[in-house]
Amino acid sequence: MRILIVEDELLVRQRLLRLCAELAGTRARFDAVADLEAAGDRLARSVYDGLLLDLNLGGEDGFDLLRRAVAGRYHCVVVSAHRDRALQAFEHGVLDFVPKPFSRERLGQALERLLDVGRYRAGGARYLGIWRAQGTALVELAEVQWIRADGDYSELRLANGRSELHDKSLASLTAVLPPDFVRCHRSYLVNLRHVRTLHAGSGSRYWLVLNDGAELPVGRAHVAALRAELALG
Repeated sequence: MRILIVEDELLVRQRLLRLCAELAGTRARFDAVADLEAAGDRLARSVYDGLLLDLNLGGEDGFDLLRRAVAGRYHCVVVSAHRDRALQAFEHGVLDFVPKPFSRERLGQALERLLDVGRYRAGGARYLGIWRAQGTALVELAEVQWIRADGDYSELRLANGRSELHDKSLASLTAVLPPDFVRCHRSYLVNLRHVRTLHAGSGSRYWLVLNDGAELPVGRAHVAALRAELALG
């Protein structure tokens, strides 16, 4: 993995580089920049898998970059003294929030989450950032009915019938989505808030009926878990 550290304080930036290199070993490479302009330039020119981001960068607000990060393919961990912004950060889909001053152990926990996204569910996101022609926009997850794998991307279907494309894969999104989103098929995640019922047909065929009447396929491997989630017995 390749991870970018965005931190304006020199001593903190150097400590992050040193500790991250020690903790990750050969599993990741780390670069570091001091401001949003340099971070934007690096992200535009190079492919990164993760971001360690401070929120106060010499008076600049790191949330400007965070909104781009959650819309992109890479995941973000915030490292900040502004503990009051932790909830806001999680609502925007960050993997973890490491408060300053941080210990080696606490940084290591966040780094493990970043290096092995598939084993974790942050579960705090309320929004997903998506790319549009005029920049990034936020989609409220409560309005998302389902998410479908679309190659290296994901298609989000909203309750108003609109579809949006997200740069993260279905597996990658699983790390930040709240528990309302569950797998119903190898290609679909469904928001249980929008499910009316589970139907069984002939030949062991199953499908979900959503509140608006739309139907989603259900893989047999997911039937038992869906029954339990929907309290169908």
